[in-house]
Amino acid sequence: MTRVSVVVLAALGLLGGCVEAEDEMASSAGRPATGSEYSLASFEGAKAGQAEMGIRNLGYEPVRSSGLTTWWFNRSTGACAEITTSNGRYSSVQMRAADECRGDRRRLR
Repeated sequence: MTRVSVVVLAALGLLGGCVEAEDEMASSAGRPATGSEYSLASFEGAKAGQAEMGIRNLGYEPVRSSGLTTWWFNRSTGACAEITTSNGRYSSVQMRAADECRGDRRRLR
């Protein structure tokens, strides 16, 4: 292996560690990293009526809503998602800190 190859491989290893560290930080902040098994990011653009059962099957429950935005909480994982609906589809799906969902279950309209 050439010296350049070794340097490139070492750099890739360091970059991989950075990505892993970001994922750990996101999880420790109370929200899952995008692309994790608890993230709902893949539901963005889905038809709301059809996707809701899928979200419930992943263990999420709606805990509050305001206008066209609903916050979904997964009690077993502590994951929280803010989902906005527009024209019958999930137009925005953002994973949030668990604190944004905890304690708000009584406010669901």
